[in-house]
Amino acid sequence: MLLAAAVLAGCASGFRTPAPVEDRGHGMRQPAPAAAAQPARPQAAPQPDTGLANKPGYYTVRPGDTLIRIALESGQNWRDIVRWNGIENPNVIEVGQVLRVSPSVPPVSAPGAAEVAAVRPVTPASGTPVPPAQPASEARAAAATGSASVSPATGARSPDIAEDDVPWAWPTAGAPTVLAGFDEARNKGLDIGGKAGDPVLASADGRVVYAGAGLRGYGNLIILKHNNTYLTAYAHNQALLVKEDQSVRKGQKIAEMGNSDADRVKLHFEIRRQGKPVDPSKYLPR
Repeated sequence: MLLAAAVLAGCASGFRTPAPVEDRGHGMRQPAPAAAAQPARPQAAPQPDTGLANKPGYYTVRPGDTLIRIALESGQNWRDIVRWNGIENPNVIEVGQVLRVSPSVPPVSAPGAAEVAAVRPVTPASGTPVPPAQPASEARAAAATGSASVSPATGARSPDIAEDDVPWAWPTAGAPTVLAGFDEARNKGLDIGGKAGDPVLASADGRVVYAGAGLRGYGNLIILKHNNTYLTAYAHNQALLVKEDQSVRKGQKIAEMGNSDADRVKLHFEIRRQGKPVDPSKYLPR
């Protein structure tokens, strides 16, 4: 009897603390955050002063930044930024951190051999840092789109190819219905109306550098890189039909129109020149 009483007392004490409650938002589990989609966390320790903050080719991380947003605003592939900076976990960047966002500038070098080695490969024989090569994704995109090549050392482009000569096309079929025009402060592209499931088309030849839902306010998003100057973004889709690193052709169906992270069915379309949003209506055919 004493043994039974002890067992019952132990069981009762084991159930005294209620199980933790998980808020699932109306019973639905939220998907795990995608790589590179986590906002920058506050600095755990002061970043070393490299003297590169706010200089061309470098970016200082601000509160709320993600690698995907930084890549979009710098006109690069987020995976290249990860590689150029030796980032081990794409979800971990810190406010105040200086990132290299161009293939044509030297790596961010911090005091100490470990930090330098993290962003500059070293030859086993001599220990001499090897100059960073042009990203494979950029080389492939340049070959696919006829864009000018860039020298990693000088940043000089081949003089015989004009990167502004992109034969743009509208990203929707038929006559477009523009719901909202470009406004640099409030709307960084065009909002184009349509029905759920309408085809979303590549506006020019290029390569997919992002396909996912990791950028707040854009919903299901595709970003294409057309050359070393231009990116396009296609937001609020209901379905994505291409994958990262895939080559696409002008007019190819890459998604289906939807209302993900939007108040109605529409396509939000952006053209970015060296990361800066420009008015698509000045580039698209009339």
